[in-house]
Amino acid sequence: MMDISFDREYVVEKLSMAHTLSVFLVEPSVVQARFIIESLKSIGVERVQAFDTASAVIDEMKSTRPSVVISALYLPDMSGTDLVYAMRDNPRTADVAFVLISSETRPQVLEPVRQSGACGILPKPFTNQQLQQVLSTTLDYLTTDNTLLNQHVELEDLVVLVVDDSKISRNYVRHVFENLGIKNFIEAENGLDAVKIMQNTVVDLVITDYNMPEMDGLELVQYIRGKSWQNSVPILMVTSEQSRNRLAGVEDLGVSGICDKPFVPEVIKPLLIKILSEHSR
Repeated sequence: MMDISFDREYVVEKLSMAHTLSVFLVEPSVVQARFIIESLKSIGVERVQAFDTASAVIDEMKSTRPSVVISALYLPDMSGTDLVYAMRDNPRTADVAFVLISSETRPQVLEPVRQSGACGILPKPFTNQQLQQVLSTTLDYLTTDNTLLNQHVELEDLVVLVVDDSKISRNYVRHVFENLGIKNFIEAENGLDAVKIMQNTVVDLVITDYNMPEMDGLELVQYIRGKSWQNSVPILMVTSEQSRNRLAGVEDLGVSGICDKPFVPEVIKPLLIKILSEHSR
Protein backbone atom coordinates (compact mmCIF):
# COMPACT_ATOMS: atom_id res chain seq x y z
CA MET A 1 0.00 0.00 0.00
CA MET A 2 1.08 3.53 -0.69
CA ASP A 3 1.85 5.82 2.26
CA ILE A 4 -0.70 8.65 2.07
CA SER A 5 0.36 10.49 5.24
CA PHE A 6 1.21 14.16 5.04
CA ASP A 7 4.83 15.17 4.59
CA ARG A 8 5.17 17.99 7.09
CA GLU A 9 8.27 19.46 5.43
CA TYR A 10 6.52 19.42 2.07
CA VAL A 11 3.51 21.27 3.50
CA VAL A 12 5.76 23.97 4.97
CA GLU A 13 7.64 24.30 1.67
CA LYS A 14 4.41 24.52 -0.32
CA LEU A 15 2.97 27.18 1.97
CA SER A 16 5.83 29.49 1.05
CA MET A 17 3.64 30.16 -2.00
CA ALA A 18 0.56 31.04 0.08
CA HIS A 19 0.97 34.74 -0.68
CA THR A 20 0.11 34.00 -4.32
CA LEU A 21 -3.42 32.88 -3.44
CA SER A 22 -6.45 35.08 -3.89
CA VAL A 23 -9.35 33.83 -1.76
CA PHE A 24 -13.07 34.46 -1.97
CA LEU A 25 -14.53 33.55 1.42
CA VAL A 26 -18.27 32.86 1.68
CA GLU A 27 -19.35 32.97 5.33
CA PRO A 28 -22.57 34.58 6.65
CA SER A 29 -21.27 34.91 10.21
CA VAL A 30 -19.18 38.05 10.73
CA VAL A 31 -17.42 36.46 13.70
CA GLN A 32 -16.58 33.27 11.79
CA ALA A 33 -15.44 35.24 8.75
CA ARG A 34 -13.10 37.34 10.87
CA PHE A 35 -11.62 34.21 12.49
CA ILE A 36 -11.03 32.51 9.12
CA ILE A 37 -9.46 35.63 7.61
CA GLU A 38 -7.07 35.96 10.56
CA SER A 39 -6.19 32.27 10.30
CA LEU A 40 -5.42 32.66 6.61
CA LYS A 41 -3.30 35.74 7.23
CA SER A 42 -1.33 33.89 9.91
CA ILE A 43 -0.02 31.48 7.26
CA GLY A 44 0.67 34.12 4.62
CA VAL A 45 -2.62 34.46 2.70
CA GLU A 46 -3.26 38.21 2.49
CA ARG A 47 -5.70 38.58 -0.41
CA VAL A 48 -9.05 37.58 1.04
CA GLN A 49 -12.41 39.01 0.00
CA ALA A 50 -15.42 38.07 2.15
CA PHE A 51 -19.02 37.52 1.01
CA ASP A 52 -22.08 36.62 3.07
CA THR A 53 -24.09 34.90 0.31
CA ALA A 54 -23.37 32.50 -2.54
CA SER A 55 -25.11 34.71 -5.08
CA ALA A 56 -22.79 37.60 -4.19
CA VAL A 57 -19.65 35.53 -4.84
CA ILE A 58 -21.11 34.13 -8.07
CA ASP A 59 -21.79 37.68 -9.29
CA GLU A 60 -18.24 38.75 -8.38
CA MET A 61 -16.73 35.80 -10.25
CA LYS A 62 -18.34 37.05 -13.45
CA SER A 63 -15.61 39.70 -13.55
CA THR A 64 -12.93 38.48 -11.11
CA ARG A 65 -11.52 34.97 -10.93
CA PRO A 66 -10.07 33.92 -7.54
CA SER A 67 -7.55 31.14 -6.88
CA VAL A 68 -9.88 29.43 -4.43
CA VAL A 69 -13.37 29.79 -3.00
CA ILE A 70 -13.66 28.84 0.67
CA SER A 71 -17.26 28.42 1.76
CA ALA A 72 -19.45 27.45 4.68
CA LEU A 73 -21.99 24.71 4.00
CA TYR A 74 -25.13 26.49 5.14
CA LEU A 75 -25.66 29.88 3.48
CA PRO A 76 -28.71 32.18 3.38
CA ASP A 77 -29.49 31.66 -0.31
CA MET A 78 -28.12 28.19 -1.13
CA SER A 79 -25.80 25.55 0.29
CA GLY A 80 -22.06 25.39 -0.18
CA THR A 81 -22.76 22.21 -2.16
CA ASP A 82 -25.01 24.12 -4.55
CA LEU A 83 -22.33 26.78 -4.85
CA VAL A 84 -19.53 24.41 -5.88
CA TYR A 85 -21.76 22.68 -8.43
CA ALA A 86 -22.77 26.06 -9.86
CA MET A 87 -19.06 26.83 -10.19
CA ARG A 88 -18.37 23.50 -11.91
CA ASP A 89 -21.22 24.11 -14.38
CA ASN A 90 -19.72 27.44 -15.49
CA PRO A 91 -16.73 27.14 -17.88
CA ARG A 92 -15.21 30.30 -16.39
CA THR A 93 -15.08 28.88 -12.85
CA ALA A 94 -15.11 25.12 -13.50
CA ASP A 95 -11.52 24.64 -12.38
CA VAL A 96 -11.41 27.21 -9.56
CA ALA A 97 -10.30 25.45 -6.39
CA PHE A 98 -12.96 24.95 -3.72
CA VAL A 99 -12.69 24.27 0.02
CA LEU A 100 -15.62 23.64 2.35
CA ILE A 101 -15.62 24.59 6.03
CA SER A 102 -18.38 22.95 8.06
CA SER A 103 -19.27 21.35 11.38
CA GLU A 104 -21.38 18.86 9.42
CA THR A 105 -20.18 15.27 9.79
CA ARG A 106 -22.94 13.20 8.16
CA PRO A 107 -21.41 11.31 5.21
CA GLN A 108 -24.56 11.60 3.09
CA VAL A 109 -24.42 15.40 3.38
CA LEU A 110 -20.70 15.71 2.65
CA GLU A 111 -20.62 13.11 -0.14
CA PRO A 112 -21.69 15.52 -2.94
CA VAL A 113 -18.90 17.91 -1.94
CA ARG A 114 -16.36 15.07 -2.00
CA GLN A 115 -17.58 14.18 -5.50
CA SER A 116 -17.29 17.79 -6.68
CA GLY A 117 -13.51 17.82 -6.91
CA ALA A 118 -13.11 19.91 -3.77
CA CYS A 119 -9.54 20.39 -2.57
CA GLY A 120 -10.56 19.80 1.02
CA ILE A 121 -13.21 19.78 3.72
CA LEU A 122 -12.24 21.57 6.90
CA PRO A 123 -14.07 20.95 10.18
CA LYS A 124 -15.50 23.82 12.16
CA PRO A 125 -13.54 24.68 14.25
CA PHE A 126 -10.32 23.75 12.45
CA THR A 127 -6.74 23.73 13.65
CA ASN A 128 -3.92 25.72 12.07
CA GLN A 129 -2.34 22.44 10.93
CA GLN A 130 -5.56 21.34 9.18
CA LEU A 131 -5.76 24.69 7.40
CA GLN A 132 -2.14 24.40 6.30
CA GLN A 133 -2.71 20.91 4.92
CA VAL A 134 -5.77 21.95 2.93
CA LEU A 135 -4.04 25.01 1.49
CA SER A 136 -1.02 22.90 0.56
CA THR A 137 -3.36 20.58 -1.36
CA THR A 138 -4.99 23.63 -2.98
CA LEU A 139 -1.61 24.92 -4.12
CA ASP A 140 -0.82 21.48 -5.55
CA TYR A 141 -4.08 21.62 -7.48
CA LEU A 142 -3.28 25.08 -8.85
CA THR A 143 0.42 24.62 -9.62
CA THR A 144 2.27 22.74 -12.33
CA ASP A 145 4.77 20.34 -10.73
CA ASN A 146 7.83 19.55 -12.86
CA THR A 147 9.33 17.04 -10.42
CA LEU A 148 8.80 14.08 -12.73
CA LEU A 149 9.87 16.02 -15.82
CA ASN A 150 13.04 17.12 -14.04
CA GLN A 151 13.87 13.48 -13.34
CA HIS A 152 13.94 12.93 -17.12
CA VAL A 153 11.18 10.34 -17.05
CA GLU A 154 9.04 9.77 -20.11
CA LEU A 155 5.46 10.91 -19.61
CA GLU A 156 4.12 11.37 -23.11
CA ASP A 157 3.48 7.66 -23.64
CA LEU A 158 1.85 6.99 -20.26
CA VAL A 159 -1.86 6.16 -20.65
CA VAL A 160 -4.11 6.66 -17.62
CA LEU A 161 -7.62 5.17 -17.44
CA VAL A 162 -9.88 7.24 -15.14
CA VAL A 163 -13.00 5.39 -13.99
CA ASP A 164 -15.68 7.36 -12.13
CA ASP A 165 -19.40 7.89 -12.67
CA SER A 166 -18.96 11.58 -11.79
CA LYS A 167 -17.71 13.71 -14.69
CA ILE A 168 -16.69 16.39 -12.18
CA SER A 169 -14.56 13.89 -10.25
CA ARG A 170 -12.93 12.71 -13.47
CA ASN A 171 -12.12 16.32 -14.36
CA TYR A 172 -10.47 16.83 -10.97
CA VAL A 173 -8.32 13.72 -11.36
CA ARG A 174 -7.29 14.77 -14.86
CA HIS A 175 -6.41 18.27 -13.68
CA VAL A 176 -4.15 16.95 -10.91
CA PHE A 177 -2.35 14.50 -13.20
CA GLU A 178 -2.00 17.07 -15.97
CA ASN A 179 -0.19 19.29 -13.46
CA LEU A 180 2.30 16.43 -13.01
CA GLY A 181 2.91 16.19 -16.74
CA ILE A 182 0.57 13.35 -17.77
CA LYS A 183 -1.18 14.01 -21.07
CA ASN A 184 -2.96 10.84 -22.21
CA PHE A 185 -6.24 9.97 -20.53
CA ILE A 186 -9.10 7.62 -21.28
CA GLU A 187 -12.32 8.04 -19.29
CA ALA A 188 -14.94 5.47 -18.27
CA GLU A 189 -18.19 6.07 -16.37
CA ASN A 190 -18.15 2.72 -14.55
CA GLY A 191 -16.27 -0.55 -14.23
CA LEU A 192 -18.13 -2.20 -17.10
CA ASP A 193 -17.06 0.53 -19.51
CA ALA A 194 -13.50 0.23 -18.19
CA VAL A 195 -13.48 -3.52 -18.85
CA LYS A 196 -14.53 -2.94 -22.46
CA ILE A 197 -11.78 -0.36 -22.93
CA MET A 198 -9.09 -2.59 -21.41
CA GLN A 199 -9.99 -5.50 -23.66
CA ASN A 200 -8.51 -3.64 -26.63
CA THR A 201 -6.40 -0.80 -25.21
CA VAL A 202 -3.14 -0.96 -23.25
CA VAL A 203 -3.16 1.29 -20.17
CA ASP A 204 -0.34 2.06 -17.74
CA LEU A 205 -2.43 3.08 -14.72
CA VAL A 206 -6.05 2.68 -13.66
CA ILE A 207 -7.57 5.26 -11.31
CA THR A 208 -10.98 4.18 -10.12
CA ASP A 209 -13.76 5.18 -7.77
CA TYR A 210 -15.35 2.55 -5.50
CA ASN A 211 -19.09 3.29 -5.67
CA MET A 212 -20.29 3.17 -9.29
CA PRO A 213 -23.30 1.73 -11.17
CA GLU A 214 -23.11 -1.35 -13.44
CA MET A 215 -19.78 -2.53 -11.99
CA ASP A 216 -18.25 -0.95 -8.88
CA GLY A 217 -14.58 -0.43 -8.07
CA LEU A 218 -14.19 -3.68 -6.15
CA GLU A 219 -15.65 -5.70 -9.01
CA LEU A 220 -13.41 -3.87 -11.47
CA VAL A 221 -10.30 -4.65 -9.44
CA GLN A 222 -11.39 -8.28 -9.13
CA TYR A 223 -11.83 -8.47 -12.90
CA ILE A 224 -8.47 -6.86 -13.67
CA ARG A 225 -6.52 -9.02 -11.24
CA GLY A 226 -8.35 -12.23 -12.09
CA LYS A 227 -9.44 -12.11 -15.73
CA SER A 228 -7.80 -9.26 -17.63
CA TRP A 229 -4.75 -9.83 -19.84
CA GLN A 230 -3.52 -6.61 -18.17
CA ASN A 231 -3.70 -8.16 -14.69
CA SER A 232 -0.52 -6.50 -13.40
CA VAL A 233 -1.48 -2.91 -14.25
CA PRO A 234 -1.13 -0.55 -11.24
CA ILE A 235 -4.49 0.47 -9.76
CA LEU A 236 -5.15 3.52 -7.60
CA MET A 237 -8.52 3.78 -5.88
CA VAL A 238 -9.72 7.31 -5.14
CA THR A 239 -12.93 7.06 -3.15
CA SER A 240 -15.20 8.58 -0.52
CA GLU A 241 -16.16 5.08 0.68
CA GLN A 242 -15.93 5.03 4.49
CA SER A 243 -16.35 1.30 5.19
CA ARG A 244 -13.00 -0.13 6.19
CA ASN A 245 -14.32 -3.66 5.66
CA ARG A 246 -15.13 -2.92 2.03
CA LEU A 247 -11.82 -1.20 1.42
CA ALA A 248 -9.96 -4.07 3.08
CA GLY A 249 -11.31 -6.32 0.35
CA VAL A 250 -9.80 -3.98 -2.24
CA GLU A 251 -6.45 -3.93 -0.45
CA ASP A 252 -6.33 -7.72 -0.40
CA LEU A 253 -6.61 -7.76 -4.20
CA GLY A 254 -3.36 -5.83 -4.56
CA VAL A 255 -4.12 -2.22 -5.42
CA SER A 256 -1.21 0.20 -5.50
CA GLY A 257 -2.93 2.68 -3.22
CA ILE A 258 -6.22 3.91 -1.78
CA CYS A 259 -6.82 7.65 -1.38
CA ASP A 260 -9.75 9.49 0.12
CA LYS A 261 -11.84 12.01 -1.80
CA PRO A 262 -10.70 14.72 -1.86
CA PHE A 263 -7.20 13.30 -2.32
CA VAL A 264 -3.81 14.94 -1.85
CA PRO A 265 -1.92 15.37 -5.14
CA GLU A 266 1.45 15.05 -3.39
CA VAL A 267 0.82 11.41 -2.45
CA ILE A 268 0.46 10.48 -6.12
CA LYS A 269 4.09 11.18 -7.06
CA PRO A 270 5.66 8.14 -5.32
CA LEU A 271 3.21 5.90 -7.19
CA LEU A 272 3.97 7.55 -10.52
CA ILE A 273 7.72 7.28 -9.95
CA LYS A 274 7.27 3.55 -9.28
CA ILE A 275 5.10 3.09 -12.37
CA LEU A 276 7.49 5.03 -14.60
CA SER A 277 10.53 3.11 -13.36
CA GLU A 278 8.80 -0.18 -14.15
CA HIS A 279 7.48 1.20 -17.45
CA SER A 280 11.00 2.01 -18.65
CA ARG A 281 12.35 -1.51 -18.05
